[in-house]
Amino acid sequence: MKYRTYFDTMAHFEHGKVGFRWCDTCGTVILGTKCDVCSSPGRKFEVSKPADLRPAMGKSAELLSSLFERYFGTSHFLKNRLTFLNKVAGEDRTDEVIFQGMVIATLRFDLRKRDFVLDIKLDGARLLASLAFKGVVTMDHDTGHLKGKNLPGSAFDKVKGPFRAGDPLIVLAGNLICSGVARVDSDKLKSAPKAVRIRDVGKGEIKLSRRKASWTGFVNSNRSHICALESKGVSDIKSFAGNNKLPLTISFSGGKDSLACYGLLSRAANRYTLLFINTGLEFPETLRYVREFAQHNSERLLIADAGTAFWDNVEDFGPPAKDFRWCCKVCKLAPLTDLIEKHFPQGTVTIEGNRTFESFSRSTLKFVEKNPFVPNQIILNPIKDWRAIDVWAYIWYRALDYNPLYEEDFERIGCYLCPSCLESEWRTTSRIHPDLHSDWDKRLRDWAKSSGTSEQFIDHGFWRWKVFPPKVRRMAEEMNIAMPQMRSDTLDLRWVKGVSPCVTGGYSAEGVLSLPRKRDFSKVVEALRTVGEVRYSKDFDIALVKSNKATLKVFGGGQLIATASTPERAQSLFEAGAKALLRSQLCTQCGICLRSCHARAIRLDNGIVIDERKCTSCGKCTEACVVAHYYDKLVA
Repeated sequence: MKYRTYFDTMAHFEHGKVGFRWCDTCGTVILGTKCDVCSSPGRKFEVSKPADLRPAMGKSAELLSSLFERYFGTSHFLKNRLTFLNKVAGEDRTDEVIFQGMVIATLRFDLRKRDFVLDIKLDGARLLASLAFKGVVTMDHDTGHLKGKNLPGSAFDKVKGPFRAGDPLIVLAGNLICSGVARVDSDKLKSAPKAVRIRDVGKGEIKLSRRKASWTGFVNSNRSHICALESKGVSDIKSFAGNNKLPLTISFSGGKDSLACYGLLSRAANRYTLLFINTGLEFPETLRYVREFAQHNSERLLIADAGTAFWDNVEDFGPPAKDFRWCCKVCKLAPLTDLIEKHFPQGTVTIEGNRTFESFSRSTLKFVEKNPFVPNQIILNPIKDWRAIDVWAYIWYRALDYNPLYEEDFERIGCYLCPSCLESEWRTTSRIHPDLHSDWDKRLRDWAKSSGTSEQFIDHGFWRWKVFPPKVRRMAEEMNIAMPQMRSDTLDLRWVKGVSPCVTGGYSAEGVLSLPRKRDFSKVVEALRTVGEVRYSKDFDIALVKSNKATLKVFGGGQLIATASTPERAQSLFEAGAKALLRSQLCTQCGICLRSCHARAIRLDNGIVIDERKCTSCGKCTEACVVAHYYDKLVA
């Protein structure tokens, strides 16, 4: 098989394997073509895509040790040796555990058990076969083909317990070593007809390397690779900035990726400004870290403060979700646009730590991008092709002080209640900040009660989705939890007729959108001005909108009737009216729509106010609006 280094497979998110190399002499992964300490080309090994390796350090390393102790009674083999983690697909946190140039286990957070578990891999079983004090069962001889079989307890003559059903096991069968899983508790093994399931089968023990290693050694072994990354990153920034007169800024979030970008920018330019968005939901450690970092390094720091924006809007929108991140526009984009408009009215070039390996949505990142919500901001992504392990290698190489939260078993640092963080990380938050955890947990349970949602949705983290993906639905079925198609806080849109032929010619779309009435009908009229020419009755709360020979009637009770020459146009106009209704009542006054309006036809006064003499009904403000953006998640 032909192996490719990981640079050959960058930004590919299909299933498969990626080849890395391990230096047995120095006890570390090699990121370049050879080890810079001993010149060894290394031994090839594979991990699953996208192969965004990161170091197991701090509480992550302690967690691994505790799991190996729990299941196999030993963890001493991990001491003073390097372990790496590789995030793979799963219900929640799921990491391949790379040790000694092998994937020896999978670390998972089980949402059913609400606890971490470990699945042993074949190489892990071969490594631990002679080291484990528990979790081992032995047969006198192999019984032929074993892989995938469920073996009776009577087949085993030696048992190193105790263990429980579902625990990983090492199975010794003659000259074979197998990875397996217990089907029953160890005290019931002998009488069980299906006691152990065999997952994989191999031969020969793997000896524990005597070579001990450190993260300093890892950096030394990869020095030329790290220098090459830095050289390219610095060159890319210089090349663009040298041909652009806009002031340089860096989005400094307090995370590792923005820290690596700082290392590059500080070598590429003399003048720049750190931008930090305080969403009002930051960890105290992050707030302290950002301010102290800027002060220690004598850097100019500007803070875009969202204040109480999240808490002011959460009652209307409900908890944010992975597929309903209204909070990002309200708490990040809105204060950022204000800050840039105030301090950089002509615009700015901002260095950001976006990486293609962070998510599928970022897999097509370009080095230069325009911020669609901040028109006068150009984004540079100098580490877009870096993996997490590259980021950490560079941070250690340049001795950059990083956020202490990374030592607490957080993979990424952001808002403490972000729905995109893992349920396992939410448990970590409960440990280090029980006050923040309990406050949001109480709010979630109050929301569940008021919206008629089961508290099990909170217990198992199901609030993190607005529309439930198949994997969540399957898991809920296994736990006998009834699941609707969408979260129950979705607004009700009832089609009266749908789109149908109209007796007077053309087609009509009719329906009723039920939503809380926060503002009077005049605000509905203002929002409708972005759709077309409006006439309305103050006495009866009725508005008539004309747009490209189509008409839309909107009533104070939420009724909408759109009439047009084609069914597609009728439905499009109906949805435009529904979005205008939503905008009028749920407007957060974030101000993003103001910056997207080239005609300067919008101002804010307890909602949007439109100057109909200037408005061209171009729709740009609707595209930028957080409410309209999540129309399909807000209504059903």
